[in-house]
Amino acid sequence: MADENIRTYDVIVLGAGPVGENVADRTAAAGLSTVIVESELVGGECSYWACEPSKALLRPVLLYGEASRFPGVSTAVTGPIDAAAVLRHRDYMVADWNDKGQADWVASAGITLLRGRGRLAGTRQVTVETPEGETVRLTARHAVAVCTGSRAALPPLPGLDTLRYWTSREATSAEQVPGRLVILGAGVVATEMATAWQALGAQVTLVARGSGLLGRVESFASEMVADRLRSAGAQLRFGSGIEAAERPDGPDGEVHVTLTDGSRIVADELLFATGRAPRTDDIGLDTVGLEPGTWLSTDDTFTVGAVEGDWLYAVGDVNHRALLTHQGKYQARIAGGVIADRARGAALDTGTWGRSVGTADHLAVPQVVFTDPEIAAVGLGTEDAARAGRTVEVVDYEIGHVAGAVQYDPKYVGRARVLIDPERRTILGATFAGAGVAELVHSATIAITGEVPIDRLWHAVPSFPTISEIWLRLLEAYRDQQAGSAGGE
Repeated sequence: MADENIRTYDVIVLGAGPVGENVADRTAAAGLSTVIVESELVGGECSYWACEPSKALLRPVLLYGEASRFPGVSTAVTGPIDAAAVLRHRDYMVADWNDKGQADWVASAGITLLRGRGRLAGTRQVTVETPEGETVRLTARHAVAVCTGSRAALPPLPGLDTLRYWTSREATSAEQVPGRLVILGAGVVATEMATAWQALGAQVTLVARGSGLLGRVESFASEMVADRLRSAGAQLRFGSGIEAAERPDGPDGEVHVTLTDGSRIVADELLFATGRAPRTDDIGLDTVGLEPGTWLSTDDTFTVGAVEGDWLYAVGDVNHRALLTHQGKYQARIAGGVIADRARGAALDTGTWGRSVGTADHLAVPQVVFTDPEIAAVGLGTEDAARAGRTVEVVDYEIGHVAGAVQYDPKYVGRARVLIDPERRTILGATFAGAGVAELVHSATIAITGEVPIDRLWHAVPSFPTISEIWLRLLEAYRDQQAGSAGGE
């Protein structure tokens, strides 16, 4: 009888978050026996502590804000948000942190699920410590895909190991609204959680080292978010940082925060939203010649080039290319196809936009920040273009001048920007800031990935009256800019 604790599969996937699930789905669909190893909940960070719960907190907040400003509806909004109901809705959206549904999907896809902590143990070798204390030894015939994701990065504060604090996990899964919340950071997690918890009843103080929010988006968009947070009552402390933090009365007492300028803040909770770190410190990287705790660099096929043999892949956050769930799933579909092609000896398609490469990671990464107002962006921003030395033509238009936006909100405030390659006359980047703009970003993504010429975009007629008519206005503004430039010559 074969030893049940020694098993061989075509493909081993470490991590059953959305990225790992998609790699496993593609390889299993290609006929490769696939096992996926998970030490926590099947569905991963996104499903239980990030994308899903955060949006479940934010959607009622954004809807409340829109309703309270709309004629004929604002008078019906007679009280504060029912925070308890919002938290119950959040719990529903994460299935009360029960992964049975996702585990059932894994089984239905023909993928073996092995619960436990997986570690590399040499070339195409993985050991798994199960919850029952057993050790299972796995061998991959073709590939091991590391899809272990990322965790919250923490600042080097004294006494941090004894301080009870929040990371993004606690911020999205909290059981009650804190009276006072201090947030360290200015990125997506910081601004989204500031938006949510301020509206749900907390007094939020956001502390950022830089001079503004969301440093990687267009400044006009981040400034709109800052203005709206201030009007909601949040306090924004720019140009500062945290020097020390402690709970002098014990883990359930108030947290006393000392800022770098010497001022002090007393709060009930402290959220560190200071970036992400790879979950690679305890997955056996040293057994294949890699340094534990580091990001895993890959080529565009998501193969780890530092390991010989084209058998080790790093997909999703762990490769540090684009730390977004949807981009990780995109990578997973490509990596799964690469693994399958190599297994059957088929040639890879590695040309730009080929089926075997993640070109979009470089040219067309879409993102939505679900703040008030929403920010949706894809491709280059103006600072990106400047750093890359790219010559671009910038076209701006106020979204509130579009009839569909006025229908959405009679006092609509928002702006759109596109960056155009003057030689090829194609769009290189787009940013939208305003209510409801999340649904605009995919059209921009298609325009960029399809390299659609401006002259062809004139034939993509937007429906009236919708906010998507912003595309027509941007094209008109570009035409007028061109006419003005020609006239000046």
